[in-house]
Amino acid sequence: MKVISSGIVDGVIADQYGKHGQHHNVNGVPSYSLPLEILEAPEGTKSFALYLEDKDACPVSGGFSWVHWVAANITRTSLEENASQTATDFVQGLNSWVSIQGGQQSPELSACYGGMAPPNEPHTYELHVYALDTMLELDNGFWFHEMFRQMEGHVLEQATIKGVYRH
Repeated sequence: MKVISSGIVDGVIADQYGKHGQHHNVNGVPSYSLPLEILEAPEGTKSFALYLEDKDACPVSGGFSWVHWVAANITRTSLEENASQTATDFVQGLNSWVSIQGGQQSPELSACYGGMAPPNEPHTYELHVYALDTMLELDNGFWFHEMFRQMEGHVLEQATIKGVYRH
């Protein structure tokens, strides 16, 4: 399995998917999600789950990796840009903007893509996609760990794509 994104060119994430873009929620959090395409999904795949992570956030978040997007029960192999705001055929979990470090944004505003906003230097972001042999029993606003607990024993394959977003 392989994941590609037209929003990541030569390892660089385009401005529109983070703080330098034009789309932000009422708290100023970037809201325009990356497009992605999943290639060569394994036989028996019933759904996909994903999360977008920033490990470079650890020094500025108090020691924690930052989760920008969590989604599950994706039944198609491509998501167009801004699908986090426009699609209704998958569920989305809470991102790290709901945390104390993220200003405790409301769960309603945090159950979607909360884009890149590196405060100190360019950060590398990892989009992890999992092919699953089942649908997960999750509702919008689920917590990150709930997805992983339900995925246990159901992951057929996993793929990651990385990109750098400028400061």
